[in-house]
Amino acid sequence: MYRTRFIVATLAAVLLVLFASVVPAQRPGAAPAPDVVYYNAKVVTVDDQFSYAQAVAIRGDTFTAVGANESVRRLAGPNTRQVDLRGMTVVPGLTDNHLHNAGGGPGVDLSHARTVADVLAAVGDRVRRAEPGEVVISNSDWHEAQLKEQRLPLRRDLDTVAPMTPVVIVRGGHEYVLNSAALAKWHVTKATLQPAGGRITRYPDGELNGELVDTAKSLVTLPAGTPRTLEERIQDQITEYNTLHAVGLTAVRHPGDSIDNYRMRKEMERRGLLSMRVTQLLRLGGAPAAIEQTLKSSGLSPTDGDALLRLGGMKMGVDGGFEGGFMRDPYEEPYGEGGTFRGLQTTPQRQFNETVRLYNRLGWRVFTHAVGDAAIDEVLAGYEAANADASIVGKRWGIEHAFIGRADHLPRMKNLGLFLSLQDHLYLAGPSLVNYWGRQRAFLTTPVKMYLDAGLPVSGGTDSSVVPYSPLWVIYHFVTRDTISGGPMGVDQQISREDALRMVTRNHWYLTFEENSKGIIAPGRAADMVVLPEDIMTVPAKRIEQMRVMMTMVGGKVVYRDADFRTISTE
Repeated sequence: MYRTRFIVATLAAVLLVLFASVVPAQRPGAAPAPDVVYYNAKVVTVDDQFSYAQAVAIRGDTFTAVGANESVRRLAGPNTRQVDLRGMTVVPGLTDNHLHNAGGGPGVDLSHARTVADVLAAVGDRVRRAEPGEVVISNSDWHEAQLKEQRLPLRRDLDTVAPMTPVVIVRGGHEYVLNSAALAKWHVTKATLQPAGGRITRYPDGELNGELVDTAKSLVTLPAGTPRTLEERIQDQITEYNTLHAVGLTAVRHPGDSIDNYRMRKEMERRGLLSMRVTQLLRLGGAPAAIEQTLKSSGLSPTDGDALLRLGGMKMGVDGGFEGGFMRDPYEEPYGEGGTFRGLQTTPQRQFNETVRLYNRLGWRVFTHAVGDAAIDEVLAGYEAANADASIVGKRWGIEHAFIGRADHLPRMKNLGLFLSLQDHLYLAGPSLVNYWGRQRAFLTTPVKMYLDAGLPVSGGTDSSVVPYSPLWVIYHFVTRDTISGGPMGVDQQISREDALRMVTRNHWYLTFEENSKGIIAPGRAADMVVLPEDIMTVPAKRIEQMRVMMTMVGGKVVYRDADFRTISTE
């Protein structure tokens, strides 16, 4: 009997030792085991030292450990999932500082057109199916730089496929092109006065070519679509964010969106349906008194929001886009109209100053769209006027785009403590910008290296749907200065891969004062990360442009998995 008990006790002790060697004991007071460990990876932390690791541990929505495989895996408990990434690369969650939407829509899809003939074929097909009285409208997510001819289809082109049906080609956020039937519908003629801040352009023979730029678009009232219910709008937004997660986006900044859309996103968050980190800038029209009343009645404050959804300030604009950036010097001919056209000043200096001074008084930060060098002049003058009332230094006001920055802008920007929100427009529109502005200005667009060398903080994005929404294309363009159809331009403004990755990760969070909780892979930081199949820091640059995303995580939750990633085994 005694011998039997001894044997049983000995076996139990052995089993206990074996079990303890396989499953780490949870010591009293020790940190809880992670939910998941990812190991056998190249982890690019983007911390101050730009250090690398092999593994990360995550509990809840936070990184709890980052380091070597053995040390991180040792933290696993009996319920911890362990995922072997088999040498893939992990980077912090990718971001876009200026994204309107992902493109698409119910209009004519021109995103795949590669010639003017393709555009006309797509428009003609929709015209043949149009109901009597219908206006055929295109989606906006395309650009003439994608076309072999490197030009816009104009009125006479559109008339060949739509002689009687009104057609409005929407190009980006700044331009419409109308056919003859559409010009007649809205009574736009050669006698129509050109509105301030807008342009009605013509052929060399003086006839209207159908192009309406910036404020001239107000001459046209596009038919309202069928109103979307709140549930439909929420579903649309879920679908769009899922699309963006597939290219590695974990956070976006929506510039100039409505109060109504902000409330819609708050409802998504309340229901647990918001998978993207969102910062939204509001854009309000009208005189300062009307703006102040709108804000008062909205009940919103400059600090409204939380770690997932927040307001980031106010969006303003002072000039046009590719075809209307406000310049110190005239455009190239024929766009310069004999040295008289310098672009479009969409907001007069006095009005701009009054509005930014109001926002400063009310405690709102301001971010202003400024493409041309004269537009940047105007923004700096307005910000300096606001700063004279009450300092904006340290409040992180900013400029959106800043295509044509000049050396004399830099000290003024630094003195105001400005942040620059930059995008890869040249990647798409390079050849068109040469036509509009000439080689020197086009090749300067956007001078990221100059801004970095001056010690100015910069972040990166796309301006989607004006430019395709891939953050990897942002990195590729700023590293190489390559363009889709014009080859490399302005290679003196190339930046390192480290700086480009910072622009679309940690630098984004300085825009919202969240740089101490997001943007790098480190213990205690938000568990936002992206898994890539190759090492983005060492592969040939062209591979960055072509690389696909394997997995995207926001706050510890996987929001996208590539089909190939699903085959990876989990222990």
